[in-house]
Amino acid sequence: MAVHGRSTLRDLFDDSPTPHIAHPPRTHHRHFYVATDGSYRPDGGGLGVVIEARDGTRVARIASTDAAPDNNVAEYRALHLGLDVLAARAPPNARVGVLVDHDDLAENVNTEVLAADPEWKAGHPRSVPRGSEHHWRGIRARIAGFGELRAARIDGRENPAHPLANAPGEYAHVNYKADRCVLPEPLSGETAEADDPQFPPPSRFESRASD
Repeated sequence: MAVHGRSTLRDLFDDSPTPHIAHPPRTHHRHFYVATDGSYRPDGGGLGVVIEARDGTRVARIASTDAAPDNNVAEYRALHLGLDVLAARAPPNARVGVLVDHDDLAENVNTEVLAADPEWKAGHPRSVPRGSEHHWRGIRARIAGFGELRAARIDGRENPAHPLANAPGEYAHVNYKADRCVLPEPLSGETAEADDPQFPPPSRFESRASD
């Protein structure tokens, strides 16, 4: 059960493993949480995105039809879309928690985060599904653009983006609700000045990730 005044995504993130990265409670709190999911069907799949601030304020929900060649590529496309949408609405120093139900994607994201540390030695090179290379480059650029980011691996049955990706036609109405630019209150130990940068106003995002 979600705690009153806290994001449902935050509760999921707090209770889920973050591959390759230690998850101490003192440091894992984020400003924003992004849950994404991609689905594949021969007759057309979908992308789902849910973004919340840590106090539970909903920033955006997206349910988009998509034509990825397989489920693995769809997962990368969905995360690329979600991070693009958040980047247009959040300050660049934001701490971001990503929630995905795809093991390799979560591991690749956190390995990319750790690669910025010169003392980190990856156990094996990152590999991405064929056809998702462009979207992985976009994901990497977004990772570098936020203050901090890490990914948690959640159960697909608990992923709030799952129904949006699997039945985008039924959830098309969420795309017509106004998205929000939300600046959360500073985390403990942060200054108001550090959390008050200028950032662009929200704009309607088209239905799919950049091609």
